[in-house]
Amino acid sequence: MDARATTADPGRSEAIRIVGLVQGPLTAGFPAVAHQLTAEILRQDTAYAELVPPAELRARIQHNLCQALAALLDHAQGRAIDLADATLTGRRRAEQGLPLASLLHAYRRGGRLMWLRVTELVKADHPGALPELLPLAADLWDVLDQICDAVTESYRSAAAARAARDQDRRNALLDTLLDGSGVATGSIPEAVSRLGLPERGRYAVAVLRPLPGGFHQPRAGQGQLTAEQNGPRLLWRIHADREVALVQLLSHEPAELGRQLAHQPARVGISPVVGSLADVGRARWLAEIALQTCTGDGPELAHLDDRLPAALLVAQPDLAQRLTRLLAPVLALPHAERHSLLDTLAAWLDSGGSATTAADRLYCHRNTVLNRIRRLEQLTHRTLGEPAHIVELALALTAFRTGVGLPPESS
Repeated sequence: MDARATTADPGRSEAIRIVGLVQGPLTAGFPAVAHQLTAEILRQDTAYAELVPPAELRARIQHNLCQALAALLDHAQGRAIDLADATLTGRRRAEQGLPLASLLHAYRRGGRLMWLRVTELVKADHPGALPELLPLAADLWDVLDQICDAVTESYRSAAAARAARDQDRRNALLDTLLDGSGVATGSIPEAVSRLGLPERGRYAVAVLRPLPGGFHQPRAGQGQLTAEQNGPRLLWRIHADREVALVQLLSHEPAELGRQLAHQPARVGISPVVGSLADVGRARWLAEIALQTCTGDGPELAHLDDRLPAALLVAQPDLAQRLTRLLAPVLALPHAERHSLLDTLAAWLDSGGSATTAADRLYCHRNTVLNRIRRLEQLTHRTLGEPAHIVELALALTAFRTGVGLPPESS
């Protein structure tokens, strides 16, 4: 306990006595002081003017003046001051979104006005006692410091909780867009407001699945717009096995988004462009389909529009399995022969049906390619001179290589 509680300080005791002499008119004048300070704050601080109703502000200032006077007298006599109101005010203003600097400035202005009113009353009624007030000046600033510390601690705690709630809400709204339920739940207008996105615009979705050991560096906060300079703007949603970005393309093409994400240690699927937030759920589904066409062991990036045959098969696994049956006689061959024939088919398709170009790719003779092609035709009962058969075999090969055409026990 402060020594003042057990050992009388004659100077401070006299100052307390003098304040007691003017306490009646002092407290009677607090409504006028509160009215004056309210007018000044609302005129000079736009945050208060926008967020706090004048009547509420005036009542709170008057109450705080009474509390500050009681705290001053308690502190001067060595008693602990009551900080409950300061804590309550800090929490309430944080929830209203008032800047902390505005709040603390108002408290300090109130303290100065109260001290000015004390000195004016003493000077008018007891002018000779004015010097005796000086010991209380230091006490007043100690009290203001304690009050402002309590306000600050309460404000920051409440602001952190509010920010967490706001972030949770942004994440929930982002989820409704990405899962396509925004229209049904009527949440798109709120998403427009909270996420800072126009309802209509050029959007895409990217889905990233990290490779083992990938994504060691933390991303920006979820639900927060991030962007490279002059690039697309991304809103991230982080999950245990993948990361999903709602992308506001602005004037950019998906290819620019691909360049932005190409360095990631991940497999990446990118949707086509959609025209509104209501279509983002469909874009998410298409991005997931694009991601499933990534079959390599390392980083890979897939734009859906570049992989439509594979995407079609990924989206229709039953159809993919039926197509893969065309290759059943080939898949039944010994490993080396099977892969030799499949690699030749892939090279021949990639070469536009040119055996010479395929041979160059495979580092073998042109006749070797032709012999393997004939062997494939015999096994599959398909002819690579027939366009329909070419389509069937190309899709069957894609189904096999993406894995979606294999039955569960074979995949």
